[in-house]
Amino acid sequence: MGAVAAAAALLQGAPMPSAHAAACPDAKVIFARGTTELPGVGPTGDAFVNSLQSQVAGKSIEVYPVNYPATTDFRTAIDGISDARAHILATAAACPDTKMVLGGFSQGAAVMGFVTANVVPDGVSAATVPAPMPLDVADHVAAVALFGKPSARFMRAINDPQIVIGPNYVDKTIDLCVDDDLVCDPDGRSFGIHSRYADVGMANEGATLVANKLQALWAADAAAAADPEQAPSPEQLAAPITGGIPPAHAGGSAPGPTGPLPAPAPAVPVSPGQDHLAP
Repeated sequence: MGAVAAAAALLQGAPMPSAHAAACPDAKVIFARGTTELPGVGPTGDAFVNSLQSQVAGKSIEVYPVNYPATTDFRTAIDGISDARAHILATAAACPDTKMVLGGFSQGAAVMGFVTANVVPDGVSAATVPAPMPLDVADHVAAVALFGKPSARFMRAINDPQIVIGPNYVDKTIDLCVDDDLVCDPDGRSFGIHSRYADVGMANEGATLVANKLQALWAADAAAAADPEQAPSPEQLAAPITGGIPPAHAGGSAPGPTGPLPAPAPAVPVSPGQDHLAP
Protein backbone atom coordinates (compact mmCIF):
# COMPACT_ATOMS: atom_id res chain seq x y z
CA MET A 1 0.00 0.00 0.00
CA GLY A 2 2.95 2.30 0.72
CA ALA A 3 4.15 1.96 -2.85
CA VAL A 4 0.66 2.62 -4.20
CA ALA A 5 0.32 5.73 -2.07
CA ALA A 6 3.73 6.99 -3.18
CA ALA A 7 2.85 6.44 -6.83
CA ALA A 8 -0.44 8.27 -6.38
CA ALA A 9 1.35 11.20 -4.77
CA LEU A 10 3.82 11.36 -7.65
CA LEU A 11 1.03 11.32 -10.22
CA GLN A 12 -0.85 14.06 -8.41
CA GLY A 13 2.24 16.25 -8.35
CA ALA A 14 3.27 15.61 -11.98
CA PRO A 15 2.26 18.14 -14.65
CA MET A 16 -0.67 16.91 -16.70
CA PRO A 17 -0.58 17.03 -20.52
CA SER A 18 -2.12 20.20 -21.88
CA ALA A 19 -5.48 19.87 -23.56
CA HIS A 20 -4.63 22.83 -25.80
CA ALA A 21 -3.21 22.40 -29.28
CA ALA A 22 0.45 23.18 -29.87
CA ALA A 23 1.23 26.83 -30.43
CA CYS A 24 1.12 27.99 -34.02
CA PRO A 25 4.58 28.33 -35.60
CA ASP A 26 5.93 31.58 -36.97
CA ALA A 27 6.14 29.92 -40.39
CA LYS A 28 5.14 26.64 -41.99
CA VAL A 29 6.78 25.08 -45.04
CA ILE A 30 4.43 22.88 -47.06
CA PHE A 31 6.63 21.01 -49.54
CA ALA A 32 5.93 18.36 -52.21
CA ARG A 33 8.75 15.97 -53.12
CA GLY A 34 9.72 14.88 -56.62
CA THR A 35 8.92 11.70 -58.54
CA THR A 36 10.13 8.44 -56.94
CA GLU A 37 11.59 10.24 -53.90
CA LEU A 38 10.91 8.62 -50.54
CA PRO A 39 8.11 10.01 -48.34
CA GLY A 40 9.10 13.29 -46.75
CA VAL A 41 10.21 16.44 -48.52
CA GLY A 42 13.00 14.80 -50.54
CA PRO A 43 16.67 15.82 -50.86
CA THR A 44 15.94 19.18 -52.47
CA GLY A 45 13.28 19.92 -49.87
CA ASP A 46 15.62 18.92 -47.03
CA ALA A 47 18.37 21.23 -48.31
CA PHE A 48 15.87 24.07 -48.74
CA VAL A 49 14.31 23.65 -45.28
CA ASN A 50 17.67 23.31 -43.49
CA SER A 51 18.98 26.46 -45.14
CA LEU A 52 15.80 28.39 -44.40
CA GLN A 53 15.81 27.39 -40.75
CA SER A 54 19.41 28.54 -40.36
CA GLN A 55 18.61 31.90 -41.95
CA VAL A 56 15.62 32.67 -39.72
CA ALA A 57 17.10 31.41 -36.46
CA GLY A 58 14.95 32.39 -33.53
CA LYS A 59 11.72 31.84 -35.44
CA SER A 60 9.75 28.60 -35.24
CA ILE A 61 9.48 26.77 -38.58
CA GLU A 62 7.16 23.80 -38.97
CA VAL A 63 7.43 21.49 -41.99
CA TYR A 64 4.62 19.54 -43.64
CA PRO A 65 5.52 17.01 -46.38
CA VAL A 66 2.69 16.79 -48.91
CA ASN A 67 1.19 13.30 -48.78
CA TYR A 68 0.94 11.85 -52.28
CA PRO A 69 2.40 8.88 -54.20
CA ALA A 70 4.99 10.84 -56.24
CA THR A 71 5.20 7.98 -58.75
CA THR A 72 5.55 7.97 -62.51
CA ASP A 73 1.77 7.59 -62.71
CA PHE A 74 1.40 11.34 -62.89
CA ARG A 75 -2.38 11.15 -62.66
CA THR A 76 -1.93 10.64 -58.91
CA ALA A 77 -0.48 14.14 -58.66
CA ILE A 78 -4.09 15.15 -58.06
CA ASP A 79 -3.75 13.45 -54.66
CA GLY A 80 -0.93 15.86 -53.86
CA ILE A 81 -2.96 18.85 -55.02
CA SER A 82 -5.85 17.77 -52.78
CA ASP A 83 -3.64 17.11 -49.76
CA ALA A 84 -1.68 20.35 -50.07
CA ARG A 85 -4.86 22.36 -50.59
CA ALA A 86 -6.52 20.83 -47.51
CA HIS A 87 -3.48 21.50 -45.32
CA ILE A 88 -3.13 25.08 -46.54
CA LEU A 89 -6.79 25.81 -45.79
CA ALA A 90 -6.57 24.16 -42.37
CA THR A 91 -3.45 26.13 -41.46
CA ALA A 92 -4.95 29.43 -42.59
CA ALA A 93 -8.02 28.76 -40.43
CA ALA A 94 -6.26 27.45 -37.32
CA CYS A 95 -3.14 29.65 -37.42
CA PRO A 96 -4.02 32.86 -39.29
CA ASP A 97 -0.79 34.60 -38.23
CA THR A 98 1.48 31.80 -39.45
CA LYS A 99 3.33 32.68 -42.65
CA MET A 100 3.08 29.78 -45.07
CA VAL A 101 5.76 28.86 -47.60
CA LEU A 102 4.60 26.58 -50.40
CA GLY A 103 7.30 24.60 -52.15
CA GLY A 104 8.00 21.65 -54.38
CA PHE A 105 10.56 19.94 -56.56
CA SER A 106 9.88 18.56 -60.06
CA GLN A 107 6.50 16.79 -59.98
CA GLY A 108 6.09 18.37 -56.55
CA ALA A 109 6.67 21.80 -58.09
CA ALA A 110 3.91 21.02 -60.58
CA VAL A 111 1.64 19.97 -57.72
CA MET A 112 2.26 23.19 -55.82
CA GLY A 113 1.98 25.30 -58.94
CA PHE A 114 -1.44 23.83 -59.66
CA VAL A 115 -2.46 24.42 -56.04
CA THR A 116 -2.09 28.17 -56.60
CA ALA A 117 -4.25 28.15 -59.75
CA ASN A 118 -7.35 30.31 -59.62
CA VAL A 119 -9.37 28.50 -62.32
CA VAL A 120 -10.22 24.99 -63.46
CA PRO A 121 -9.03 24.70 -67.08
CA ASP A 122 -11.32 24.23 -70.05
CA GLY A 123 -11.89 20.58 -70.85
CA VAL A 124 -11.36 19.44 -67.26
CA SER A 125 -14.39 18.47 -65.21
CA ALA A 126 -14.61 20.51 -62.02
CA ALA A 127 -15.97 17.39 -60.35
CA THR A 128 -12.68 15.53 -60.86
CA VAL A 129 -10.20 18.12 -59.60
CA PRO A 130 -9.89 20.14 -56.40
CA ALA A 131 -11.62 23.52 -56.52
CA PRO A 132 -9.34 26.56 -56.59
CA MET A 133 -8.58 27.91 -53.13
CA PRO A 134 -10.43 31.01 -51.91
CA LEU A 135 -8.58 34.11 -53.10
CA ASP A 136 -7.95 35.45 -49.58
CA VAL A 137 -5.89 32.38 -48.68
CA ALA A 138 -3.03 33.99 -50.59
CA ASP A 139 -2.82 36.57 -47.79
CA HIS A 140 -1.46 33.81 -45.53
CA VAL A 141 1.24 32.71 -48.00
CA ALA A 142 4.59 34.47 -47.78
CA ALA A 143 6.28 32.75 -50.72
CA VAL A 144 6.06 29.93 -53.23
CA ALA A 145 9.42 28.22 -53.92
CA LEU A 146 9.51 25.94 -56.96
CA PHE A 147 12.54 23.92 -58.04
CA GLY A 148 12.71 22.24 -61.45
CA LYS A 149 9.09 23.05 -62.32
CA PRO A 150 8.18 21.28 -65.60
CA SER A 151 8.28 23.70 -68.52
CA ALA A 152 5.52 24.28 -71.05
CA ARG A 153 7.57 22.20 -73.52
CA PHE A 154 7.77 19.30 -71.10
CA MET A 155 4.09 19.50 -70.24
CA ARG A 156 3.17 19.44 -73.94
CA ALA A 157 5.38 16.37 -74.37
CA ILE A 158 3.31 14.48 -71.80
CA ASN A 159 0.04 15.88 -73.19
CA ASP A 160 -0.66 17.94 -70.10
CA PRO A 161 -1.62 21.62 -69.67
CA GLN A 162 1.18 23.93 -68.66
CA ILE A 163 1.54 25.10 -65.08
CA VAL A 164 0.32 28.63 -64.50
CA ILE A 165 0.78 30.32 -61.14
CA GLY A 166 -2.39 32.03 -59.91
CA PRO A 167 -2.33 35.84 -60.12
CA ASN A 168 -2.46 36.24 -56.33
CA TYR A 169 0.78 34.23 -56.03
CA VAL A 170 2.84 35.45 -58.99
CA ASP A 171 4.68 38.17 -57.07
CA LYS A 172 5.46 35.69 -54.27
CA THR A 173 6.82 32.94 -56.49
CA ILE A 174 10.47 31.92 -56.77
CA ASP A 175 10.85 29.65 -59.80
CA LEU A 176 14.36 28.15 -60.06
CA CYS A 177 15.71 25.95 -62.84
CA VAL A 178 19.22 24.57 -63.32
CA ASP A 179 20.63 25.37 -66.75
CA ASP A 180 20.13 22.56 -69.29
CA ASP A 181 17.61 20.73 -67.09
CA LEU A 182 15.40 18.92 -69.62
CA VAL A 183 12.41 19.12 -67.29
CA CYS A 184 12.30 22.86 -66.60
CA ASP A 185 14.65 24.56 -69.08
CA PRO A 186 12.80 25.13 -72.40
CA ASP A 187 16.07 24.36 -74.21
CA GLY A 188 17.38 21.77 -71.74
CA ARG A 189 18.74 18.39 -72.82
CA SER A 190 19.87 16.69 -69.59
CA PHE A 191 17.90 14.63 -67.12
CA GLY A 192 21.00 14.03 -65.01
CA ILE A 193 21.26 17.67 -63.94
CA HIS A 194 17.65 17.56 -62.74
CA SER A 195 18.61 15.96 -59.43
CA ARG A 196 21.35 18.47 -58.52
CA TYR A 197 19.46 21.44 -57.05
CA ALA A 198 21.02 20.96 -53.64
CA ASP A 199 24.49 20.27 -55.09
CA VAL A 200 24.64 23.46 -57.16
CA GLY A 201 23.40 25.65 -54.31
CA MET A 202 20.04 26.49 -55.81
CA ALA A 203 18.08 25.11 -52.83
CA ASN A 204 20.06 27.53 -50.65
CA GLU A 205 19.41 30.35 -53.13
CA GLY A 206 15.69 29.74 -52.93
CA ALA A 207 15.86 29.62 -49.13
CA THR A 208 17.63 33.00 -49.04
CA LEU A 209 14.92 34.62 -51.14
CA VAL A 210 12.18 33.07 -49.00
CA ALA A 211 13.96 34.17 -45.81
CA ASN A 212 14.02 37.74 -47.14
CA LYS A 213 10.27 37.61 -47.75
CA LEU A 214 9.58 36.20 -44.29
CA GLN A 215 11.81 38.72 -42.54
CA ALA A 216 10.08 41.57 -44.38
CA LEU A 217 6.65 40.33 -43.30
CA TRP A 218 7.72 39.83 -39.69
CA ALA A 219 9.28 43.32 -39.64
CA ALA A 220 6.05 44.78 -41.00
CA ASP A 221 4.05 42.96 -38.33
CA ALA A 222 6.36 44.23 -35.58
CA ALA A 223 6.18 47.80 -36.91
CA ALA A 224 2.39 47.62 -37.10
CA ALA A 225 2.20 46.41 -33.53
CA ALA A 226 4.46 49.24 -32.37
CA ASP A 227 2.86 52.02 -34.41
CA PRO A 228 -0.09 51.02 -36.59
CA GLU A 229 -0.22 54.41 -38.34
CA GLN A 230 3.45 54.50 -39.35
CA ALA A 231 4.07 50.84 -40.17
CA PRO A 232 5.62 50.23 -43.62
CA SER A 233 4.02 47.68 -45.87
CA PRO A 234 5.77 44.35 -46.54
CA GLU A 235 6.25 45.47 -50.15
CA GLN A 236 8.30 48.46 -48.99
CA LEU A 237 10.56 46.20 -46.93
CA ALA A 238 10.95 43.26 -49.30
CA ALA A 239 13.60 43.01 -51.99
CA PRO A 240 12.46 42.07 -55.51
CA ILE A 241 11.56 38.40 -55.53
CA THR A 242 13.84 37.57 -58.46
CA GLY A 243 16.79 39.62 -57.27
CA GLY A 244 20.09 37.87 -57.91
CA ILE A 245 18.61 35.12 -60.11
CA PRO A 246 20.16 34.87 -63.59
CA PRO A 247 17.48 35.15 -66.32
CA ALA A 248 17.93 31.49 -67.27
CA HIS A 249 17.05 30.48 -63.71
CA ALA A 250 13.89 32.51 -63.26
CA GLY A 251 10.95 30.64 -64.71
CA GLY A 252 8.00 32.44 -66.24
CA SER A 253 4.29 32.11 -65.70
CA ALA A 254 2.77 32.55 -69.12
CA PRO A 255 -1.04 32.50 -69.25
CA GLY A 256 -2.61 29.15 -69.98
CA PRO A 257 -4.75 26.38 -68.52
CA THR A 258 -4.06 24.48 -65.35
CA GLY A 259 -4.94 21.01 -64.17
CA PRO A 260 -3.69 17.71 -62.79
CA LEU A 261 -0.91 15.70 -64.38
CA PRO A 262 -2.07 12.68 -66.45
CA ALA A 263 -0.26 9.42 -67.01
CA PRO A 264 3.19 9.90 -68.55
CA ALA A 265 3.60 9.82 -72.30
CA PRO A 266 7.06 11.42 -72.70
CA ALA A 267 7.75 12.50 -76.23
CA VAL A 268 10.87 14.53 -75.53
CA PRO A 269 13.74 13.08 -77.60
CA VAL A 270 16.68 11.85 -75.54
CA SER A 271 19.98 11.41 -77.30
CA PRO A 272 22.01 8.22 -76.77
CA GLY A 273 24.06 8.39 -73.60
CA GLN A 274 21.79 10.83 -71.77
CA ASP A 275 20.70 10.00 -68.25
CA HIS A 276 16.99 9.19 -67.86
CA LEU A 277 15.29 10.46 -64.75
CA ALA A 278 11.54 10.91 -64.39
CA PRO A 279 10.49 14.36 -63.17
